[in-house]
Amino acid sequence: MAKQENLKGPVALLSTDRERVTAEWVDGVAATLQGRISKAELDRELRELYDALVDGLRSGDGSTRGEGLSEVRALLTELSRNRARQGFTPSETAISVMALKQALEPALRNGSAGDTTAYLELAAVLDDLALFTIEAYTRTREEIISSQAAQLMELSTPVVKLWNGVIAVPLVGTLDSARTQVVMEKLLQALVDTGSEQAIIDITGVPAVDTQVAQHLLKTIVAARLMGAECTVSGIRPQIAQTIVALGIEFGDIVTKATLADALQHALEKSGVDLVADRGAGR
Repeated sequence: MAKQENLKGPVALLSTDRERVTAEWVDGVAATLQGRISKAELDRELRELYDALVDGLRSGDGSTRGEGLSEVRALLTELSRNRARQGFTPSETAISVMALKQALEPALRNGSAGDTTAYLELAAVLDDLALFTIEAYTRTREEIISSQAAQLMELSTPVVKLWNGVIAVPLVGTLDSARTQVVMEKLLQALVDTGSEQAIIDITGVPAVDTQVAQHLLKTIVAARLMGAECTVSGIRPQIAQTIVALGIEFGDIVTKATLADALQHALEKSGVDLVADRGAGR
């Protein structure tokens, strides 16, 4: 109850000259965002936030993470997520809260010591709410980055049909556990969709092969074999071959070829395609 008594000052400060304060708050934020959000939208967002803040301080215990300011946090979460999606920086997001302190400063010039105390109490609340916006902004940015990374992973792992019964997965870049899972899923799905019995995994674009990468490849090949497909690994450059030997990695009975062309020729032969006849027919 004592805390609620202490909040009478901040509530009174916010309730005094309400129109001037909200107008200056909107103007301050609009100047920072430089017209990238319409003034009308800003006015709607900040006035709604202002009303929720006053109501929350009046009914709550002053804790920014308490029940009293739950509506304020919900509004700030929505605002922060929108700013993150629109490409604003964390500072430009937090200023939507911090600028309210500047809008309140003129009221202190001719105010009493009680007004100054109320301002300091309110400033502490606003500082914590600004940190809350940055937290919400950061979570949204992480979600966006994760989503983009997943989309890029999908795009960087295409499955190509080279011939009837022959598909290939050309890999470019680092092969880690997450990407291996994508490779495995797309390869297995392509085997089902195309009815292929020959699959080529081309690692020409993989910069290095270590024990972990080799294990990832072997898991993918075993999964394909369980689907009834034979896998050939192509793109074994001299440097990679030397690394594999030095690491003592055993590929067992898995067929490896230096180039994608060699792997395709092998796959076609295993599929029963008469390459000599085909070349003669093509002349």
